[in-house]
This record gives sequence, structure tokens and C-alpha cells, in this order.
Amino acid sequence: MRRNPWQEVVHALETEHVPFVFGLPGNAKHFYDQLYDSDSVRAVLVRHETSGAFMAMAYARVTGRVGVCYGCPGPGVANLVPGILEAYSGCTPVLALSVRASTQTEGMGAFQETDHLGMMRPITKWAVTVERPERTGWTIRRAIQIATSGKPGPVYVEIPADIALQEVDMPEYVPAEPHLRPGPEIERVAALDQMITSAERPVMVCGGGAILSRAFEEVQKVSERYGLPVLATPAGRGIMPEDHPLFCGSVGLYRTEFPKHVYQSADLLITLGSRMEEFQSASFSYFPEGARLVQIDIDPFEIGRNWVPDLAIQSDARLALSHLLAVVRNEQPGGVERRMDQLAAERSAALERMARYNDDDDLDGPVKPSRVVRSINQVFDRNTITVLENGAADLWAYYWPFHQILDRDGLVPPAEQTAMGLGVCGAIGAKLAAPDRQVVCTTGDGAFQMGMHELPTAVDERAPVTWIVFNDAALGWPNWTQRTALGGREIATRFHTHFDFVAVATGAGCHAERVERARDLAGALERARNANQSGVPAVVDVVIDPDDHHPGFHEFHEVR
Repeated sequence: MRRNPWQEVVHALETEHVPFVFGLPGNAKHFYDQLYDSDSVRAVLVRHETSGAFMAMAYARVTGRVGVCYGCPGPGVANLVPGILEAYSGCTPVLALSVRASTQTEGMGAFQETDHLGMMRPITKWAVTVERPERTGWTIRRAIQIATSGKPGPVYVEIPADIALQEVDMPEYVPAEPHLRPGPEIERVAALDQMITSAERPVMVCGGGAILSRAFEEVQKVSERYGLPVLATPAGRGIMPEDHPLFCGSVGLYRTEFPKHVYQSADLLITLGSRMEEFQSASFSYFPEGARLVQIDIDPFEIGRNWVPDLAIQSDARLALSHLLAVVRNEQPGGVERRMDQLAAERSAALERMARYNDDDDLDGPVKPSRVVRSINQVFDRNTITVLENGAADLWAYYWPFHQILDRDGLVPPAEQTAMGLGVCGAIGAKLAAPDRQVVCTTGDGAFQMGMHELPTAVDERAPVTWIVFNDAALGWPNWTQRTALGGREIATRFHTHFDFVAVATGAGCHAERVERARDLAGALERARNANQSGVPAVVDVVIDPDDHHPGFHEFHEVR
């Protein structure tokens, strides 16, 4: 069939069952004019190109499928960079599209002429220009294949302006074969079984690779089979419901007392799809003394990168655990019941400590962030996706059991770049990906200001999200660092003039409330949830106590 390249791109996206393109149109002839005729691919109009990349990343995290974003040439593509960088860091399959200067005027000072490939190559798995119109379908198929196979990640495809509108006989589009993943060597899986059964205190740490692999069933079955405590990095949370008796919290910066005890007392540490980067390992100093290490990772580049494993298994996480389940013996290994009983007692004590944590709160004063994240669980409960930012106050949402992810695949976290605004914007992508689930974003006021321009997008898209703003009128983490590490020398971390978030949100068509007293928090969250159920996005602006930090936050900064 005769098509121009942009028509072929739309046809390819339809064939690949891509429902959304997040972005901003530019030249009316390019891409969006062709999207106009599509019955199944919808353009989501964002207010800033970075937001589109963030939404595509969140969509991909929730669905496990490629998310698609678009930026105009020059500054539009430059604005995609923070989101593509975050997706690259988080190994998330995103397809970024753009148009490039015409081949007839390239190098002659063409309008918005820019070296897009130079920007994108360091932060993508593949960045390419379509140089012949009939190669368009091949390029899109290959881009999606690369983005979703092996270790996933973002890709970038651009089409020169003159080539993009040439109508030619297009070859038949053949869909990508996504999610091609390597399996493990059976001998190494058998060795893993022996190491677990001979260990007295084995522990498994799940990272983002376990989520990307969709290893939910396998992780829970392996955990229950061996009585294996499961810990998670932020990217690995949601691998199992966190009220499961074998889920034992988070690692690194994000650990509380019970997870710390489980982790540090381990004699066998199994990492599943995690690089155990700086914040997960405290600059690699958090390692159980005397423990043996098993590293399971899809990427050979990551094997032994920081800690040298006693056993390395290069494999997709789900496939590795599936093979492990196939080789285990029928009888349960010895010591499992005793280990599970001990864990249950220690876990119960941790939950009791958490329940008493806010007993001394002043109900008429600023709200402690620890109370906020607990209240989110109480009000929104299950069938909820939590979308995170990464500030000092909203960091409480990372601390199990104060905040728990009660559903599988119930979290959208930032990756190691922690680009501010990702959660605020990404919450919309998450809601569009899972319209039947509640979506709650926890954010500091600094990050919220980097993404609140997308509130009208949520209204336009009928994407009822609740944003909960932890408001300390400051860039909380840098301000804390200045006050503690620099002897109180504060500079450029406090907002002396501040947005009225309620006015901004109400003006955008959202439900909005400000909470200044702890006793008013639960009611405000309930009204936000009710607004969402009526199809209306909501903002709850909470004045928080800026000095409420978990002891693990202080400990991490002392050893880092």
C-alpha cells in the first residue's frame, strides 16, 4: 500500500496495539495530521515535552509494554532528554519519535536544525534516522524489538522532514517479537537450589528487573517454597503484596529496623534484577558480613560490577525462577517452618512499632509525613498504584511498613536519576495505563512545581489522579543537608514566595484542599478519593513537619 513514512508509523503503532502518543505537535503536516485518521492511537496533548516522556515511562512501567512519546525538532527533542534519561536509568521501554531537518537543507542553518542523535545516543539503546521512506516500518519494528528485548530501555527514531512526506509503496508491516529474554544455565540453577537449602538465613532482594520481567508469580512461589524472606529496592517494590508474611521491607537508604535486621543477618544474599546501586547499598557498604552472594541479572555487563558473586546467573528474572521451581524437590527443605515462624514474630513486632509511631503527634500542628503515608494506605487501600517522587519528606512513602504497596505491580518509582516531576506527570500515564485502578502520587512541593502544569492534562484526559503534596515551602532534602552538614548555612533552598496550590488546582478543574492540622488529614484524603471516583483529579496540599525523618535516613547519610 502507498503511504508516506508518518502514515506508516501510525500503521505500525496500530498494529503493535499502542493506544497513546504523549507529546506536543509542531509542524501540522508531520505525524499529528496522520494520527488524526487513526481509530486506535490517541494523541495525549501535554503541556511540556518532558512530561510526555515521563508519562510514556510510567505507562510502560504499569503495562510492561512500550510507551511512546513525541517531541518537535530542536528544543522539543531536548525537552525529551530528562525523561529518556530516566527511562534509560530505569531500563524502561520507551519509543521517542521526532522529525529532523530536511536532507535538502541540513547543514545550511535549517530551522531548528539540531544533532538529535548526538543527544540521544548516550541515553538510549538505539538512536536512528530513517533515511529511506520504505525503511520506516522496518525501523519502527526494530526499535520496538530493541526497546522491549533483553534488558529493556528507550529508543529514538527520527525522520527527515522531506523524506517523512514522500509517498511510496510500503512493504507489509511485520509486528515486532517483543520481550525476547535469555534463560539460565541449568547447572547454575541447580547450584542455586543447593545454596538456598544449605543456608540458614537466605534473603532475596528484588530489583526493577524482577518487575520488568513480570516475575510476580515466580517470586512468591520461590519465597514460599524456601521460606525465603523477600526485600526490595524501590524499583522492585510491587513484586508481591507487601502484607504478605514473607515480604520484609526495603534495602539501603529505604530500610527500617526489621528489614535491616533481616538483611544484615543473612548468610546468603540473592539479588534478582538489581544493580544494588548507591542508594540501595549505601555506596556498597551495606553488605551482610560473611554472606555468600548470588547475582541474577539479564545483563552480563552488570554481573560482578560492584560485588563479585559466588554464583552468577545471567538470565531473565522470571525464567531463572521458573527453572528453579522446576528443579526443587517435592519435600520442603528443612528449617523452613522454623524460619517462617521467627520471621512472623519479628514482622509482627515491626508492624506494632509502626502502629505506635504517631501516638504523640500534635493533632493541631503540622502533619508528620509518616502519618500522611500511613493514612494513604488506610483511605485508598487496595487496587491502588502509588507513584513516587523522591524528596526528604515524601521519602516516607519508600519506608515499609509505614507505607505498603498492597497490590502486585502497584508502584511507579523514579529510577536512579530521580528527575523531579516524573511522578507528578507520570501519574497521568499510570492512570491511562490502568483506568480501573486508583492512582496516588506522593510529592514534595518542589517536585510538584516541576509538574503541576499537567493538572489540566489530567482533566482533559479524564484521568482522575490524587496528588498529595508534602509542603514544607522548601527543597527539603538539600535544605536538610545544608542545616545538618553545613552548619545551617542555608542558601536557595527555601521558597519565600509560594504558589497557592489549591487555587492553581481549582483553576485547572481539579478538586483541591489544604491541610494544616493532622486531625483534618483523613477527611481530606477521603474527599479526594471520592472526587476521583467521580472522575475528577484531586490535589491535597499538606503542611508537613520538615523534621520528621526516619532513623534510616540519618544512618544512610552517616555511612555514605
